[in-house]
Amino acid sequence: MFLALILTQVAHSVEEYVFRLYEVLAPARIISGLVSSNLAMGFATVNGALILFGLWCYFARVRKDHRSGRGWAWFWTILEASNGTGHLLLAAGRGEYIAGVATAPLLLCCAGWLGVTLGRAQGPDHVQR
Repeated sequence: MFLALILTQVAHSVEEYVFRLYEVLAPARIISGLVSSNLAMGFATVNGALILFGLWCYFARVRKDHRSGRGWAWFWTILEASNGTGHLLLAAGRGEYIAGVATAPLLLCCAGWLGVTLGRAQGPDHVQR
């Protein structure tokens, strides 16, 4: 389930890039601008790093049953649930589509499923991969 969450973040990042979230949302514009004067490049770089970090967490920590794997799984569960919720609330508040809102429900479903799995897991290191 953790890998599904990261792959859903890939789809979410692609949607945000294609529909230029970095031009619409101030925090995305600021973060992208810290990395590059070309906002599209900065956004792609930041999101690429986020995805690579998620894959590292999966392959080096969660999949290997590392003792920190469960903590990383909870971190990503909370991060992606917040991300999905934020997109939906922002779109609802504006009354219009914003980049990322189409994949936000998928983030919420994956994060919710992973959170339930983590909550039910037996033992400190058990994570459904």
